Amino acid sequence: MGGVLAALAGLAVGSVAAGILGTAQTPVVAIGSAFIDRVPPWLKDLAISWFGTHDKDALRVGILIVVAALAAVGGILAVRRYWAGALITIALSGVAVAAATTRADSGQTGFLPSALAGITALIILRLFSRRLEPLLATINGNSADDGVSRRGFLQLSAGVAIGSAAIGALGRVVGGNRAAVANAREQLNLPQPPTLAPPAGVQAAGAVPWATANEDFYRIDTALSVPQIVPADWKLRVHGMVDRELNLSFDDLLKRQVIHKWVTLTCVSNEVGGDLIGNALWSGVLLKDLLEEAGPAKNADAIKSTSKDGFTAGTPLPTLLDDRQAMLAFAMNGEPLPVEHGFPVRIVVPGLYGYVSATKWLVDIEVSRFDQFEGYWTPRGWSALGPIKLSSRIDTPLGKNVEPGRVTVAGVAWDQHVGVSKVEVRVDGGPWQQATLAADPSIDTWRQWHWPWDASRGTHVLQVRAFDAKGNPQVESSAPPAPDGATGLHTVSVKVG
Repeated sequence: MGGVLAALAGLAVGSVAAGILGTAQTPVVAIGSAFIDRVPPWLKDLAISWFGTHDKDALRVGILIVVAALAAVGGILAVRRYWAGALITIALSGVAVAAATTRADSGQTGFLPSALAGITALIILRLFSRRLEPLLATINGNSADDGVSRRGFLQLSAGVAIGSAAIGALGRVVGGNRAAVANAREQLNLPQPPTLAPPAGVQAAGAVPWATANEDFYRIDTALSVPQIVPADWKLRVHGMVDRELNLSFDDLLKRQVIHKWVTLTCVSNEVGGDLIGNALWSGVLLKDLLEEAGPAKNADAIKSTSKDGFTAGTPLPTLLDDRQAMLAFAMNGEPLPVEHGFPVRIVVPGLYGYVSATKWLVDIEVSRFDQFEGYWTPRGWSALGPIKLSSRIDTPLGKNVEPGRVTVAGVAWDQHVGVSKVEVRVDGGPWQQATLAADPSIDTWRQWHWPWDASRGTHVLQVRAFDAKGNPQVESSAPPAPDGATGLHTVSVKVG
């Protein structure tokens, strides 16, 4: 117990220190962020497939379990040989310090919370080992006041536990500027879209709504600690291979022409039939206007966008200058961006997977060339360009029994910035049947579809496929998400009767 409580006290002190120093690099965040930076693509996909958008929560829990287990071992060793337990504590602290120094958003003081956490844990561990020395003497046959030593150990344990809880609470108060960001977000008065009403969609039970609510929108990124940026402090630098460097504030963005556009975003890690996709109304300013004002060099072919937490993405420059209306978005579904989705400003590019385009908490855009840099995920085995692949999904009936008779089969299909022209469904490998498509307000959004099925008793297998605007069918052969997006037909089993 002593080792675990010493570790918890260290983590609490590290949390407060991070808040006072204005850094996100608490010991857990430092270790977790370094782990995310170094995780191979297959392990990232495995984590997402297991935990979905809760992958970061799972990582935090996993880190705490490992730290607690090692700290417990250190506490046991420290009873007889303090230096043995101390070595484990020093090693844990050293890993956190080293991890913090590798982070782009660490700054000059990012290592200090982990260092202070280690020092605190060492001191508390020594206190516990001294409290237990009388008990150890009794076990070895020497005289000692057993009752006093036990009572002292329990008193110390209670004091450390209560103190750690109090310090942890203080850390939440001083850590970051979450309250300031939340208040600033509530006070923003942003240009409102002319209407939030989505087009009439499929109304079948179980069908996914055409518009995805902010709280239901998937979140996949590398930020274990979400950056907290007050709009008044936000700055964007546009530089690199340009004629004129631009430095913009949040107010500068609001003075520009604002556009509102429905765009469906998709994660490259989305498995066939997966839910890492969402459709929202985004508001912001055209990236094309900013880039043309900066004047990109003729031989530039990419931008390198950088997040506040150091994440980078490489985006093909032509996709930002064509008619797809890529934007710097500051609102989502008529309200300021949620902090988890990039507040105050992020990039939205129709037709590209997020890992090459959808940089959140944006602070820097460098016009460059692909042969001069690599985005965060490219050296980890993912392709550089990341165009979204034509795909489709069955949303209902799914995972439940249905009654015989007329059943509505429904879902969505997408091929952003190309468009979907047709969707077909088949049962038990039979002939393909054409489904009815819902309204198509934009080629940059998904399309809902539905098909009436006269279901007979038994277990049946349903499959769906989509065709793009040019009449090309989606790829039917199965392929995993890496390195450029999954392919295959979504196939579901339905029990009737």
